[in-house]
Parts: sequence; structure tokens; C-alpha cells
Amino acid sequence: MPNLTYTDSNDIIAYLPDGLQAQIFLSLAVYSVVTFQWFFWGYSLAFSESAGKFIGNLKHFGLINVLDQPSVGNPRIPALVYCVYQLMFATITPVLALGATAERGRVFPALVFTFIWSTVVYDPIACWYWNPTGWVYVMGGLDFAGGGPVHMTSGTAALAYSIYLGKRRGYGTKQLSYRPNNVSHVVIGTVFLWFGWFGFNGGSALSANLRATQAAIVTNMCASVGALTWCGVDWFYEQKFSVVGFCSGAVTGLIAITPAAGFVGTPAAVAIGVVAGIGCNFATKLKFIFGYDDVIDIFATHACGGFIGALMTGLFADARVVSFDGTEIDGGWINHHYIQLGYQLAGAVATIGYTFAVTMLILVVLDHIPGCSLRVPEFEEIIGLDEGQHGEFSFDFVHSTRDIEDPEGHQKLVDEHLRSRGSGSDLERDVEKTIGTNTAGPVRAGPEVEA
Repeated sequence: MPNLTYTDSNDIIAYLPDGLQAQIFLSLAVYSVVTFQWFFWGYSLAFSESAGKFIGNLKHFGLINVLDQPSVGNPRIPALVYCVYQLMFATITPVLALGATAERGRVFPALVFTFIWSTVVYDPIACWYWNPTGWVYVMGGLDFAGGGPVHMTSGTAALAYSIYLGKRRGYGTKQLSYRPNNVSHVVIGTVFLWFGWFGFNGGSALSANLRATQAAIVTNMCASVGALTWCGVDWFYEQKFSVVGFCSGAVTGLIAITPAAGFVGTPAAVAIGVVAGIGCNFATKLKFIFGYDDVIDIFATHACGGFIGALMTGLFADARVVSFDGTEIDGGWINHHYIQLGYQLAGAVATIGYTFAVTMLILVVLDHIPGCSLRVPEFEEIIGLDEGQHGEFSFDFVHSTRDIEDPEGHQKLVDEHLRSRGSGSDLERDVEKTIGTNTAGPVRAGPEVEA
């Protein structure tokens, strides 16, 4: 899970990595929370054999009777094996979504949010798509490895979280120019994701056969084409070949091929990569148009990429490819089954609409519960979440080279904060000392400082 943080570190922190540790911790903590939730009732709500059209029941509460009986995914796969495999999808989804908390979100409420959100958003939508009783599955919607349950839900939830939290302190001011924290980390994270995606997409065939191989081939092809397309768009506007842009395009291609991987041929993967590379590149501009602060472009890449992939599955789903493992479907437009595009659109719109509405409701209620306010105090936002929430840094030099935009202004802010609290903690005294002695460094200003 931390490799997601490294991949996204191109957008986390402008000058000094004073929030990267917070995101790494959050990814691990969310993984642990969802692991427990999946055991507690998550698997049962998503994949119980007697589930309804919208959500399962508690037949397998606490993984009761989840052993060697046939799974709902494939009768040749034991239920316990299928449970562990699906756990990986369940854990990565909220990890993706909570990238929206970067540099301004509190940890504890995010973990509470994770348990609730997984229960009322992820589990029902996984049931819709992958449980044979789910309404999208029954309707005929196609999603091979998570374009809807994973990417559209995480991207849409991130949008809701970003809107509710508001912009980072100083966002959009001249003094604050966000640049990549560590491009090497971005590359390393992308490589791990690219490799791991073969397990998600190829593994979703639930068998070592020709269809699984085809899913792996189109996954690799779409990622490659998406990366080259994104670079091409960047070059058209900037005349530069961006390493970060290449990585962003590769991830976009991986996302877009996810719902289509076991349904399409290799030429279709090329088309999906091109459309996703162009579409998601332009989708990153939406936050400037509509004024929300999606730190790592989760909505633009995951929600938009998943949506593009879902629709293009309706166009290019090929009955011949699916028959590689003996499965029969009517296919998509390529097989003159034109209604398939309607099925895909219905599932995608329902997924995005339900996710946004329920996520926003969870955030509103949670934020009004004592002790669960979602955003860190301004004081912690100034010193960075690594120290504010965790008391430690990814890199030790941060403490001695902290950037200060206005020593006098900061000193005043700290004094006011200490007076409001009545006494100073070790953290506050440490920051007060740093502010009093360190007057050098890049500018990191908020709107009130600029004024």
C-alpha cells in the first residue's frame, strides 16, 4: 500500500517532505482497518451467496463457514482463497480515496471514515458488480477487475472528501508553488503498481488460462499506450517530456483497462490507452475550473479513468476473448450488441452518484461528532502533518531546515495558539523554538500572510 503514496508523492508537499510520513502511515493504517472490517462483516456484505440485489447479509459474519466450499466468483476457487483475494481490492480502494486528506486531514477521523465507508459504499457496490445476485451483474454490466467498485468509488469519494475539507492553507497563492517531492519515488511507486496490476487484472480470471494471459497482455499494452499518450499531450503544450507525466499516463492506462481486461482484444487496449491518456490528462484541469483541491488528482485519474474504461468496455467487449475460458457473453458494440453500452453507462452513473452522495453524508455527520473533526488545526497545517499528527519525519533534515515564510507572523500565530491552549506541549515549544531561530528557507505562505 505505501507504494501508492510514493507514486502520488509528485503532488504531496511543495518544498519539504513534511507530510509524506503521514500519508505512508495512513495507507498502512487503512489497510489494517479494512482487513478487520472484511473479517468482521465486509466479505459477507459483498459476497454472501444469499445476497440481495444491492447488498449481502451477515451469513458469513466473522468469516463463519468461509472455508473450502465453492466461492461465488468461481466454483473451482475455495471461498477462503477468494475472500483473501478480494480483500486486496477492498483495502486498496479506501487507501486511494484518502489521498484526498494529504496535508490537511486528521488521521483518527479518517480511520473511522474508512470503516463506515467500506461498509456502506464499497461492500454494496462490490455486491452490485461481482456477486451473481447484484443488480449490475444481473443486468449484464461488465467489470472484470474493479473499474466501478475500486476506481470510480475511490475517485468519487476523494472528490467529496476534497470538497468537504476545503483547500490547503495557501493553495493558489503566488507564494505556494507545488512541485514534485521526489520524482524517483514516483517512478518506483509506478513500477510497483504496474507489476502489481498483473495480479489484479490477470488474477481476476481466477484461473491460470488463456483469458488470464490475455488480460495481462492488454493491461501492459494499455499502460504503455496511456503513458506515451500522456507524454504526447504534455509535449504538445510544454515541449517537454515529463517523467511524472509518463508515470501518470501509465497509471491512467492501468485504471482504464481494469474493467475491460478480460473482455477485450489487444487492438482495443491501444484505443483505450489513447482515450484514457488524453481524457484524464485534461480531467486534471477540472480542479482549477471548479475550484476544489484534489491534491493528487484522484478524481481525474481514478474516477474519470474508470468511467472511460467502463464505457469503452461496452464498445469493445469481445465474445471471442471471453470464450478463452469457456465463458459466454453477448459482447459489446464490436459484436453488434449495442445495448451493452447502456448497461455500462447505467452502472457507472449509479456508482458515481451513490458514492458521492453517501460519502458526503458520512463526512458531514462524522465532522460534527466531538473528537472527529476532519481537518487539522491551522497550527498543525503550518508545521506539517508529519510532526503535527505523528511527531516524526520521513527525512530528519526537515526539522532543522523547515521553511518559514514570515518569522514574525509565525511567532504571532504560535503565541496566539499557545494562549488559546493555556499551555504548550513539547511539540508546540519545539516549533516555537524553530520559528524563533530559523529565518531562512523557501516561502510557504497562506492567503492571510500574502494580505
